[in-house]
Amino acid sequence: MSYQAVVVGAGFSGAVMAERMASQLGWKVLVLELRDHIAGNCYDELDDHGMLVHRYGPHLFHTDNKAVWDYLSQYTAWRDYEHRVLSKIDGTLLPIPFNLTSILLSFAPEKAESMIALLIARFGMDARIPILTLRQENEPLLSELAEFIYLKAFVNYTSKQWGVPVDAISPEVTARVPVVVSYDDRYFIDTWQAVPEHGYTALFKRLLDDKRTPMEQRLQIEFDTQKVHLDGQLFSGPVIYTGMIDNLFNDVAPLPYRSLRFEFKHFAMKQFQPATTVNYPNEEAFTRITEFKHLTRQLHAGTTVVYEYPLAYQKDSGLDPYYPMFTDEAQNSYQHCRARLDCFSQVIAVGRLAEYRYYDMDDAVANALSAFERLKAQL
Repeated sequence: MSYQAVVVGAGFSGAVMAERMASQLGWKVLVLELRDHIAGNCYDELDDHGMLVHRYGPHLFHTDNKAVWDYLSQYTAWRDYEHRVLSKIDGTLLPIPFNLTSILLSFAPEKAESMIALLIARFGMDARIPILTLRQENEPLLSELAEFIYLKAFVNYTSKQWGVPVDAISPEVTARVPVVVSYDDRYFIDTWQAVPEHGYTALFKRLLDDKRTPMEQRLQIEFDTQKVHLDGQLFSGPVIYTGMIDNLFNDVAPLPYRSLRFEFKHFAMKQFQPATTVNYPNEEAFTRITEFKHLTRQLHAGTTVVYEYPLAYQKDSGLDPYYPMFTDEAQNSYQHCRARLDCFSQVIAVGRLAEYRYYDMDDAVANALSAFERLKAQL
């Protein structure tokens, strides 16, 4: 067999590993992809109306990691973009994460100013406070504020997104959207915030534009007695696996994942909503609506939006797994799969599904770059 490594999956984790092995080691790398396109969940394309849409939901690149930024900048020019999100609460659109402007829009002026003064005195300007931390405050006004945010903006959205009660979810998740003691309404505060100038698919095409990294739509890898077979033949090189770790073994219980159903709609109007994303934490079955023109800045007479409906992932349902679950039971089940995979020394699990961890895009790239360095050090 002429390949020196196999990569399963052409999302960020797999594409970065393939690029590194081809460019830095000179290896010929086979990239296997189950879908009919590269770029994983970052895949974007023109819809039937000529609008550039993110087929698997909005992807907004942001990072404080200069190495990741510099690495990806080899493969794309960037369009500056700072993400802003509004949440529809009691009929009013409020900035999310909940900030000082949100407080002014939610309470009578005198009470709002008192709450703001207490927040600044207690935590300092520009602090970012997890809502569950704020709920532990005993001061009556801060307690009232915390309960308002928790009930109106947090608990229903989070439970709808993850399908379990909030107290069953790891703080790793619940701390991701804080209360912000600032008037800064940006969703992210990272140093670099942008979207690829020509889209994510174009970025991935350049990442994989190497004659040593052919891509094929097949998945014929088998694991047997600590050996890996590709198309029935014994394969001795590294296998970079970025898919669902529980799919590798027939005799383990499936791990739980959260999925999303996307409903795309096109409207004959220039703008559908005032921000890229509007959250719907309470009344609706969907969690948010994203309008792509805000982030692509595409000139078009119409506009395309996507509604997101979270639901449990079920195998063979036609849906995709997006998020590992962060409950103790799910993590214990993952550790069982991880122990099984450790028996196969040539298999390197990389990425959100293979490592059963939540990675933002920059984290996925950084993780893949580190995985490659560890692989190279072992050669």
